[in-house]
Amino acid sequence: MEKVETNGDDITVNIKFGGRSIPVSLSSDSTVRHLKSLLQPLTNVLPRGQKLIFKGKVLVDESTLKSSGVSNGAKIMLMASQGLHQGDGPIKKETPASSNLRRNADGNQVKEKREVTVEKSRTARWKATGVIALSQCNLRKRVFLNVGREKDHPIIILILKAIPDEVWNCGPSARVLDLSHNSVEDVPAKIGCLSSIQKLLLNANEISDNSISWEGLTSLKSLTNLSLSQNYLHGIAIIKTCVLVLYVKSEIYLILSSLHSLTTLPSSLDALACLTQLDIANNKLTSLPDEIGHLTQLQVLKANNNRICAIPTSIGECTSLVEVDLSANLLVDLPETFGNLHNLKALHLSNNGLKSLPPTLFKMCIRLSTLDLHGSEITMDLLRQLLGWEDFDKRRRLKLQKQLDFRAGGSAEFDEGADKSF
Repeated sequence: MEKVETNGDDITVNIKFGGRSIPVSLSSDSTVRHLKSLLQPLTNVLPRGQKLIFKGKVLVDESTLKSSGVSNGAKIMLMASQGLHQGDGPIKKETPASSNLRRNADGNQVKEKREVTVEKSRTARWKATGVIALSQCNLRKRVFLNVGREKDHPIIILILKAIPDEVWNCGPSARVLDLSHNSVEDVPAKIGCLSSIQKLLLNANEISDNSISWEGLTSLKSLTNLSLSQNYLHGIAIIKTCVLVLYVKSEIYLILSSLHSLTTLPSSLDALACLTQLDIANNKLTSLPDEIGHLTQLQVLKANNNRICAIPTSIGECTSLVEVDLSANLLVDLPETFGNLHNLKALHLSNNGLKSLPPTLFKMCIRLSTLDLHGSEITMDLLRQLLGWEDFDKRRRLKLQKQLDFRAGGSAEFDEGADKSF
């Protein structure tokens, strides 16, 4: 229950929202606007996106609860405006996750995926091109077990979710291995035989910590692009291993989005000094480590759809950054060191609780031309007061005009989400 210190008579009201009942204790002399500010962290809905309805009437922000007839135990309905939220959207009652399962004749659930058998000719093609493309193939491996010769002991066929043996036959001729969007459960040590692999895509499988050979990964000396997102791996173990795998490379792309348990990044991340692209979107991160400032060659940072509340000031040392996506987090402000990012071209900040921007952002970030502020509290009046707004607006309009050259229609008005007024 949300409770605040007050001088008046305390009351408890029940907010009905998203299938939940949220009790909030506050003074009866509190304004409706104050109640909305208390609901923001509880619902992820920004105050200007909240409409509170009591006994069929919309409550006015400047009115007190007492003058509006709201008493102890009152039930108030909250309606949220679409798009005006922070983080990953309004917090509602959890519903069972959808599934791509169907039921067979016996009533058992089975996945609707096609099964692909690896042909011999395909192996020859892999060796010739160096590209092993097995994305969305529902990889399966048949194992025949003869448990007896009598009729009562038939041969048993096991279907394992594994990488086909034909892959290992490619050896050092393979440069790219794409196993994404399958049901692979096991990455064995023999992955190390693909010694020339540069790009390894293992995202969207069923790999766990105990089913992947970290030793095999560390032996891939040519690897520069590694994707392990959407698996059942623990984030800290992954990143520490990635440091061992990738730290000596000249250019690194690391994709760790949509992991099940990534809540923090280890300080050892700074060992990846040559990291150029880092994708940690769709996790449960609450912060970024101060050591991120050591990633001086980082060009793209995607940390959207997390639970990040603050950005360390050391972000200003990442002077190679060209694109930063921090949308759908819980940010209320940004450090002034953002002004040090002179190469920054695109900054995505939608669906946060931001009420202001660093005062030097437009003046110092002289290449910034894309700014997304949808679903924030920032207004056009505030933007116009920042130094360098005119130059930024010219760059933005120039980029927009180039885009309009390829399609009809559109508007040159600022439409990055800043409202003219509340």
